[in-house]
Amino acid sequence: MHIDPHADHVLEGDNSMYAGPSGLVVPVVTRGGLETGRTGQSEGAHRISGVSPQHTPATKIWYGQVSNEAGFRSVPHHHGEAETGGFVLRGRARIYFGERYEDYVDMEEGDWVFVPPYMPHVECNLDRNKPLTWMTCRTPDNIVVNLEQVADAALRDWTDRP
Repeated sequence: MHIDPHADHVLEGDNSMYAGPSGLVVPVVTRGGLETGRTGQSEGAHRISGVSPQHTPATKIWYGQVSNEAGFRSVPHHHGEAETGGFVLRGRARIYFGERYEDYVDMEEGDWVFVPPYMPHVECNLDRNKPLTWMTCRTPDNIVVNLEQVADAALRDWTDRP
């Protein structure tokens, strides 16, 4: 147990494993433009890592940005044991899911989504002219298990979207 001399309460837990060479525990900043692409990827969805085990002391979280170019979609995939939370930062999105990807949900800027572990899905950019950008968080890491590709025609309402 640690005591914070500037607070009226006792801090519980030990975060010393995050201490730097000086022994001080500090926030770790990843500067814009210096994120890493050394993380799980799917064709059609580009992921960059802002906070992750790949380049910070984080051990139980992956937080990054996922982009789909205009009109593109990812290959089918799932995220293993990872729980996934997403936020549509820019653009319009669709996620196909279900036994044959027969169901979908659509989202727009400002919408949040939770994708359960082991759920096969396809992430899509509904806009044929503008990129789609998601902010995404996963625990414990950015697990990406790519699955067999499906034809565009097999995805209901995909080829004839506006």
